[in-house]
Amino acid sequence: MTQGDDRATRPQAEPILEVRDLVKHYPLTQGVVFRRELGAVQAVDGVSFDLHPGETLGVVGESGSGKSTLAKMLIGLERPTSGSIKVHGKDITSLNRRESKRMRRDIQMIFQDPYTSLNPRMTVGDIVREPFAIHSDVLPSDQHRGRVQELLDVVGLNPDHINRYPHQFSGGQRQRIGIARALALRPSILVCDEPVSALDVSIQAQVINLLEELQSEFGLAYVFIAHDLSVVRHISARVAVMYLGRFVEKGSDTEIYEHASHPYTQALISAVPNPTPVGRESRQRIFLSGDIPSPADPPSGCRFRTRCWKAEDLCRSQDPELVTRPGSTHPSACHFAEERNALSG
Repeated sequence: MTQGDDRATRPQAEPILEVRDLVKHYPLTQGVVFRRELGAVQAVDGVSFDLHPGETLGVVGESGSGKSTLAKMLIGLERPTSGSIKVHGKDITSLNRRESKRMRRDIQMIFQDPYTSLNPRMTVGDIVREPFAIHSDVLPSDQHRGRVQELLDVVGLNPDHINRYPHQFSGGQRQRIGIARALALRPSILVCDEPVSALDVSIQAQVINLLEELQSEFGLAYVFIAHDLSVVRHISARVAVMYLGRFVEKGSDTEIYEHASHPYTQALISAVPNPTPVGRESRQRIFLSGDIPSPADPPSGCRFRTRCWKAEDLCRSQDPELVTRPGSTHPSACHFAEERNALSG
């Protein structure tokens, strides 16, 4: 068996983002004066992956699986409990304040809600200009206005609307403003935390197309986090499926969507709407029982076993490794992994 490491299947090119054994546990305490630790919420528990220039890695999973916590650690909003995050070969988990500020030029974030992520008291011009004010050595102040207008034009907004406020724009336009702000410092990596989930379906397509155009134009690499698997398939070359703080399956878009081997992945894909009547009739829908367990008290052994129809005694006692198993082409964390085309049943 081969360890489920991206380096085993990727071409020998230097990754710009390397994540190894990343862990984030939030301690549960009791008491005010005399604090007593009761345990920990295991939000992220041992995640590893590589990201290469110009590539998109899609991260999918239910709410509560740890996707947003992973995103916050990647951009430095949360400090990992353990593990490493390397950007261009430099570990960013233990940087001081000045070094952390410099790192943020290379990796930026697009947030889920395009309204709450924008300051309602600032004009669009001030919002997009703010990165230049913080990183004052990037661009002379007399060039700020021209650069802001250029960024607004790049994301498909009218540069003359520089003095308007966020509430004067639609949801899709506000997300474009957030994208313009993220592009200001010319990063090489964008972490997209469910960037289209708060938008109408027609607007989602426009924003996804914009992200693809920007990736092609600027050579950006994306970590694209979402719960909508159809959106992830459209934009991602590789996909990692996350459940209760861990990756349970990783592979190319074809491997995941047409040859999924983990029961959780198969259940997620079976729920993707099929616009073709014939496809809807032939597909077998997989229904999962119960809710995702609490990350403060995850099940022993395989974390998915409490909802899995394949679970046996082995699953209770032994935690399956994320490895490529016999008869499979990609890593899966399941003792009884079996490839299945969940799209066709």
